[in-house]
Amino acid sequence: MRTIKGILLATCALGVSAPVMAQDAAQEGASAGGLEEIIVTARKREESVQTVPVAVTAISEKTIQQRDITSIEKIAAATPNLNVGRASNGSGAQLTMRGIGSSSTSIGIEQSVAVVVDGAYYGQGRIIQEGFFDLKRVEVLKGPQALFFGKNATAGVISLATNDPGQDREFIARAGYEFRSRQYQGELIASIPLSDTLGVRFAARGSIMDGGYYRNVSVDRTYTTVDIRNLLAGGSGNPIGSVARPAASRAPGEDEFLGRVTLKYTPTDRLTMTLKGSYNYNQVNNSSWNYVAYNCGLATGVSQLTGYRCGTDFVTHQNNMPADIAKDFPFAKDNGELYNRYRSWAINGAVSYELDNVTISSVTNYNTNNNRWTCACDFQSSNNGTWATENSTWKAFSQELRAQTSFDGPINLMVGGLYQKTKRDFAQYVMFAGLRDDTASAANRFVASSKTSFTDGETAALFGQVTWKLIDTLELAGGVRYTHETKDSFFTQPYNNLGVQGIFRDQNDADGLGEVTAKQVFDDWSPEVTLTWKPQDGILVYGAYKTAYKSGGFSNGGINSKFSSDPLADLTFNPEKARGFEAGIKTTLADNQLRLNLVAFTYAYNDLQVDFFNSPIFAFQTLTADARTKGVELEFEYAPRSIDGLNVHGSINYTKARYTDFPSAPCYAGQTPSQGCTLVGGLDARQNLNGAPLSVAPEWTGAFGVGYETAAGEGLKLGFNVDTRYSSSYLASGFGNPFSRQGKYAVLDAGIRFGAEDDNWQIAVIGKNLTNRFYVSGVVDGPSTGGGTGTAAGVRADQLGFGNLPRTVQVSVIKRF
Repeated sequence: MRTIKGILLATCALGVSAPVMAQDAAQEGASAGGLEEIIVTARKREESVQTVPVAVTAISEKTIQQRDITSIEKIAAATPNLNVGRASNGSGAQLTMRGIGSSSTSIGIEQSVAVVVDGAYYGQGRIIQEGFFDLKRVEVLKGPQALFFGKNATAGVISLATNDPGQDREFIARAGYEFRSRQYQGELIASIPLSDTLGVRFAARGSIMDGGYYRNVSVDRTYTTVDIRNLLAGGSGNPIGSVARPAASRAPGEDEFLGRVTLKYTPTDRLTMTLKGSYNYNQVNNSSWNYVAYNCGLATGVSQLTGYRCGTDFVTHQNNMPADIAKDFPFAKDNGELYNRYRSWAINGAVSYELDNVTISSVTNYNTNNNRWTCACDFQSSNNGTWATENSTWKAFSQELRAQTSFDGPINLMVGGLYQKTKRDFAQYVMFAGLRDDTASAANRFVASSKTSFTDGETAALFGQVTWKLIDTLELAGGVRYTHETKDSFFTQPYNNLGVQGIFRDQNDADGLGEVTAKQVFDDWSPEVTLTWKPQDGILVYGAYKTAYKSGGFSNGGINSKFSSDPLADLTFNPEKARGFEAGIKTTLADNQLRLNLVAFTYAYNDLQVDFFNSPIFAFQTLTADARTKGVELEFEYAPRSIDGLNVHGSINYTKARYTDFPSAPCYAGQTPSQGCTLVGGLDARQNLNGAPLSVAPEWTGAFGVGYETAAGEGLKLGFNVDTRYSSSYLASGFGNPFSRQGKYAVLDAGIRFGAEDDNWQIAVIGKNLTNRFYVSGVVDGPSTGGGTGTAAGVRADQLGFGNLPRTVQVSVIKRF
């Protein structure tokens, strides 16, 4: 308390001295420069970032363009305490903020860090496949969010706003080339006012990649299959050897197209209607192109599966599915090549109507995506390979309606409601262990096991907030959200080769558990209270109690194991809830030359959703654990008037994220009794993770950057930026595996720009990760590696991490017409 009080008094003293500093600057004739105002919509109305009692990192349109921030991963690269790991299967991503995130291995888990696009909620991890461009702003809101962003988010929100048509005609063409991946990119934007009240904006971007970021090194592998029925009848199984060629030597070889059309209609000053339609297509040549064996289980440092040495580099070792098998395998390419194809469509309608003292707003959204892939799902190919294919479709409709008052009196209100209806359809086909059945259909001949599943969801929520200005400088805000959700789910394994029916429960299994149905109902109240004090212009102090809720659900991609007596419990999981406190101070000092913000937080999480593969019973399970994250974040931005065009910015963050109640956590592969692993009932291996760190939870993160822009002759300007991001070490595993540790690292980005002073044209060179630093933002134990878990003879598994992008250098040309 003394420390916080001292900081508060010191900052207030700085604020009092600001007019003196401004006077000195004026005497020196420095009238230009200073900080640009950053507008955010963290409370669903446009406000300065410095007047909002919320911890938010805002990225302006100018910075987005200068640093080429066009994906969720690139947003994370500009936000020190946000980490994004791109995964092959499951949800497709692990988004982690302040040490809290959601596992990538379950497709049924919604992300603790939600993504909101133009006011609509996108909670699925596959949003990472989307490319974002022509953005107006990006806001990263940290901590639980209950009132202002669709469904709740327990760890934070990434909010993106795309550009609308303007009053003036605008045509923009961009072309780019990235050298390492040999990627060609083109972008066209046309904004046309059709009348005084109606405008349209067309935006399209396409890219073709002739190479890739990662290098795949492998040799031909021979996958030998045997006919299970012949083998069980006493025969040889009639072995057939199929050749699996190395996967593409350069990955991901991405092809992408994005398109968006926006209509904006403003018939009166009071009414604004916006309709957006978008399409996204993305295909890569390997669904697991960034899976790197960065730490081998054997002391030799060589993978026990492939024979290649593990290392912290951008190299993988994967093979295509054998072509003779792939030609009839469901959702595989005829030639067996690995791939991931993502397609999505969305329609978003926003209406805002302003009465004298009330603004009524509506956001209607429909979005759907389909994701298909063929995966080398041992992620390190050997002669005993595992391949799988998947086809998954997601559909969501949502309607949000809210009203906000703006009375001159001390009390104002916000009330609203949300309805959402969703559907997940899922199918997966897996081949492994050299199994085939020559009597099966052509589609199932080489399939070991298949899955089909669906989940229909429905959400209804009511929310409201009252703000009361107690005095001119003190405001109290209190609100609550009530959420009612239902999820109806189904799961079965319709085909299982005879060789695995002792492991995978068949759809027609005699025990009657071959089909799993679940009807889940969730109800939650999430209140929050915030007290805001503005002792003088340029200083805001706030304290808040916040709660949040994230839906429970169903693991559509799980396994119904014969070793499990309760498959319903394996496939379902409870909601995740957060509660805690946050306090901060935001200051704008030195005649609007310096921003200095400080926030401290502590949040407890109940039923944090943790997904893992329980190898003894051969089942994916989503467990829940209690955890706490607490820390302090300091950020600054300095733009001196004496040096017009200079901007210096940075942050330093301390976070401690630990399990508080996880006494029966699963052991990591190969963990021995001396390392804390105990066998339960002779099969299950468990450990106590109370006090252990969460996954991808570095204690220290930070950023520092310098930008400068200046005139360079008549009608010309020159600019550059240099930004670095630092992270201390962390465990990439959520199960305390010391061998998953990612060491501390720093990455360096830089860019230089030259062009017209009126932005009519520009040539830029943008470099990212110029130090070529490799790091991982998530991990899985290497399939078919490790063993003996819970015994003294335990052998740890290879650690396969979700790697980042290597050094990239892009040349970009922009022309406005």
